[in-house]
Amino acid sequence: MGNIWLAFGLTLIAGLSTGIGSLIAFFAKKTNTKFLSISLGFSAGVMIYVSMVEIFSKASQMLSAVHGEKKGVLYGIIAFFAGMFLIGLIDKLLPSEKNPHEVKFVESENEDVKKSKLKRMGVLTALAVAIHNFPEGLATFVAALQEPRVAIPIVAAIAIHNIPEGIAVSVPIYYATGSKKKAFLYSFASGLSEPIGALIGYLILMPFMNDTINGVLYASVAGIMVFISIDELLPSAREYGEHHLSIYGMIAGMIIMAMSLWLFI
Repeated sequence: MGNIWLAFGLTLIAGLSTGIGSLIAFFAKKTNTKFLSISLGFSAGVMIYVSMVEIFSKASQMLSAVHGEKKGVLYGIIAFFAGMFLIGLIDKLLPSEKNPHEVKFVESENEDVKKSKLKRMGVLTALAVAIHNFPEGLATFVAALQEPRVAIPIVAAIAIHNIPEGIAVSVPIYYATGSKKKAFLYSFASGLSEPIGALIGYLILMPFMNDTINGVLYASVAGIMVFISIDELLPSAREYGEHHLSIYGMIAGMIIMAMSLWLFI
């Protein structure tokens, strides 16, 4: 029983680190659109890099271990684009005053439309992070339950990953609503899916989980995160600042994520 509580506690710490990212985002002035542009580019860089380098790679390994390399990679590719299709469908169904795929210059939009787009982007990002954190929470819980000493560096790595994800969620919500409380709550809630994933996994899913299901989940999440980065984060980052600022932010996000992955090899 002691190991169960320890495993759940470690998973909770990893998940709630998204809130730290939210708090970091509040150090900048609300009117600083350059910070918004860099932050959105940074968030896109984080999500694209971790999706393509870590999450999709892990999914392919899981699926290949069960189905062989050829079929395993193919199943991963199918799940990846299925994730894109899913979030694209959700994107279409979300109410919007403008077509989300038709990016307009900020100056040509009224304040309500700008805020609506930003809030919508924050909600989509929170959804992607929550979906990503759910299987991640289950994986963290299982690792901690089996070998707590091995799980500690895993939890630290996930916590580091979750901090910029918290920024990705909170920045657009904060700029759209002007409310630090709402931005923090969205970020905090997206991180809660990690311990929830651990709890549900322990109570219900553990008897049925296998490498195929985990691999499909991971590949789908990778597709979701890449879609949001390309469709929402990067276009908005360019709108709110100079083009180069968004690119610099994206590269910085990739570098930070790459270093966090390297530190825990």
